[in-house]
Amino acid sequence: MPAITNEIVVLEEGSVTLPKGFVAGGMHCGIKRKRLDLGYIVSDVPAAVAGVYTTNIFQAAPLLVTQESIAKENKIQAIIVNSGNANACTGEQGLSDAFEMQKDFAEQLGIQQHLVAVTSTGVIGELLPMERVKAGINQILKPEFESEENFKKAILTTDTCIKQVAVQMKVDGKTISIGGAAKGSGMIHPNMATMLGFITTDANIAHDDLLLALKDITNQTFNMITVDGDTSTNDMVLVMANGLAGNDQLTKNHPDWEVFTKGLKMVSEELAKKIARDGEGATKLVEVEVNGALTHDAARAVGKSIISSNLVKTAIYGTDPNWGRIVTAIGYSGVPVEPNAIKVSIGSYKVFENGLPCPIVEEEVKEYLGLDTVKIIVELNQGEYSATAYGCDLTYDYVKINASYRT
Repeated sequence: MPAITNEIVVLEEGSVTLPKGFVAGGMHCGIKRKRLDLGYIVSDVPAAVAGVYTTNIFQAAPLLVTQESIAKENKIQAIIVNSGNANACTGEQGLSDAFEMQKDFAEQLGIQQHLVAVTSTGVIGELLPMERVKAGINQILKPEFESEENFKKAILTTDTCIKQVAVQMKVDGKTISIGGAAKGSGMIHPNMATMLGFITTDANIAHDDLLLALKDITNQTFNMITVDGDTSTNDMVLVMANGLAGNDQLTKNHPDWEVFTKGLKMVSEELAKKIARDGEGATKLVEVEVNGALTHDAARAVGKSIISSNLVKTAIYGTDPNWGRIVTAIGYSGVPVEPNAIKVSIGSYKVFENGLPCPIVEEEVKEYLGLDTVKIIVELNQGEYSATAYGCDLTYDYVKINASYRT
């Protein structure tokens, strides 16, 4: 049964085709040996679009093509995405290949080329097998490939599961849907990671306001996750809003603006948590809640510092209640704090206060650390701002997976 929170219905089984006017599909074109590797999302009409991208200086060719296309009129109608090859660090040929993917898919749809966004994920530094990719694009719109499930599988690389969520709410008395799908498992770190996020909505919303909302929400969600501290070349989150729900245009001044942005945040946060939980080799999701900071940025910085610490992550994997590693990560976060004012808890177990360790029953804390979701709570006692960061434990399997990634 769907969960209802503040007039928002959460649909765990919903995704990018729940909003009106969107279809999706995927197929195997031959980039990977067997698994699906080419997918698409198409809107019935051009959609307002907002995007956020990796901060890595080495931006892959598809990101450059997509950003250039969106800049023309802040709209797209379709997305073509491949997995298994990042088309990154591939020079002029890689850029030409990304434009060719865009052109070919636009021709299949009968729309203008700049209305197609291009995304890629996979191995860096190898040229796309364009004969296979072009052949795939030429047949991907066949009915047998149209499937939301196919799309969600086609975007995966080292992921162990699909990542999806959707919500519904009322705006102007009309039902608005927001659906999302994402991929991401390794090379995950704040300020965008090796992740692709695709969010669709049938809401009617102004581009500038959609972009503003996405940037703010990204800072609270996708930019608050880490798996291994690496930020990739291909990271991108795109939101398409086609307006087919028929509501009055949403802006910051619309009376239902808050409920819409809350829904968008819920989708983004759930996708971010699923990416963190599916970290390569991970056995548990780790949440770090920081309260009592002087600013939002300070709360986020402390949370990111803890969740990014390999020593914290390995301790959690080993169910070791080593609060010293958490305190150390707070200390090098760059945020001025008062050590004697800080309180640290692992779950409901207070482990550090007044600059000193707290007495604990170690076996009880170890048992808690063995759960599949572990929460660390930090009270800075400086101000009123809070933030939550998401990550995972660091295991032997992470090394195994990444030692043989290309083979």
